[in-house]
Amino acid sequence: MEEQCPVVIDRTGRDIHQENSRLRALGPIARVELPGGMPAWSVTGYEAVRQALADPRLSKDARRHWTAFAAGAVGPDFPLLSWALMDNLATAHGEDHARLRRLVMRGFSGGRVEAMRPSIERIVDRLLDELAGLAAGAVVDIRTSFAQPLVTEVVCELIGVPAGFRDEMLRGGEVNVTTTITPEEAAANVARWRGAMQDFVEAKRRLPGDDLTTDHFAAQEADGARLTDAEIINTLHFLRAAGTVPTMNLLGNTVFALLTRPDQRELVLTGQVTWDDVIEESLRAEAPVAHLPFRFPVDDVEICGVAMRKGEPVLINYAAAGRDPELHGQDAGRFDVTRQSKENLAFGHGIHRCVGVALARLEVRIALSSLFARFPDLRLGVPAEQVEPQESFIMNGRQAVPVLLRPSAG
Repeated sequence: MEEQCPVVIDRTGRDIHQENSRLRALGPIARVELPGGMPAWSVTGYEAVRQALADPRLSKDARRHWTAFAAGAVGPDFPLLSWALMDNLATAHGEDHARLRRLVMRGFSGGRVEAMRPSIERIVDRLLDELAGLAAGAVVDIRTSFAQPLVTEVVCELIGVPAGFRDEMLRGGEVNVTTTITPEEAAANVARWRGAMQDFVEAKRRLPGDDLTTDHFAAQEADGARLTDAEIINTLHFLRAAGTVPTMNLLGNTVFALLTRPDQRELVLTGQVTWDDVIEESLRAEAPVAHLPFRFPVDDVEICGVAMRKGEPVLINYAAAGRDPELHGQDAGRFDVTRQSKENLAFGHGIHRCVGVALARLEVRIALSSLFARFPDLRLGVPAEQVEPQESFIMNGRQAVPVLLRPSAG
């Protein structure tokens, strides 16, 4: 493939899908320039993304496999530095990753996820009760009034966070995916979270419970391998982040899609399609994680005819892959719950596939069905064009989803 002029990524994510159309025109893998002037690759084609996610030659460990970072050529002012500094299940490579994933996955068995159903239903019902208490005609942000507290409480119950720890442990979780903050602000957030998480782990060790954190203390392989305290803290950081913002985006994106497409809403509310159909189409057309850093070839690799050199940063463009016309046809950009194939990679693929897929789907299914059942007249509270995107090219969501729960009496 000929050398391309890189597409300069808009760090504010003002129009992710338009930008992805430009990238797809350059092929299944395109040259991009990241914030800070960093050259990289964006994998946009569905088949290319699937191959990249399954290829063991693409590492997520920046310390070992990002050539420029290891050589000290990435300065402290690089806006995405925090993504390179992460040290957890999401960035481990090889046997380190396999060991961590085996231990962590024990906490996401089908039985444990299903056991969360009554808790999720209870949280959803309480939040909807609070919304129902608002006056007719009131406009509320479904993101901050419903989606955010829901996902926060669910992840806290999953890992056993008592009420007194929740605000500090979860504070700023969305800030570090908002790519307009400074590296100093991101570093301060990480340091603050780490201190809160350390305090929580020490308290949980003194008072264990029926939760994922306690399971991590006991997790052990046949050869005696255990999670260290540092690995537990890093894993909890990962689960906290992965279990909140993407699920919030999935819920908010789906509500917005249905409220701006009355015909699609009618299909699910009359039972002509299922909530699973709606969720899968939302994952395909509006992947909640848009453009995820980083992977690094451990050797020179070629995927779908594109050669990438050892140590170059690679981003997986889930938002582009879901709308790939090669798989979903020329109307791939259209939200259609009746689409025969809703195939998507929004939860990943291969050894790094999201560990919480079943929990996220259960959470969103309960939330959506309950929300629309409780408020059958739900509608957008502002014109659709006034609903602004999240300030991030990494995540794909909306800053707010203002809704009118019930029309005014007049």
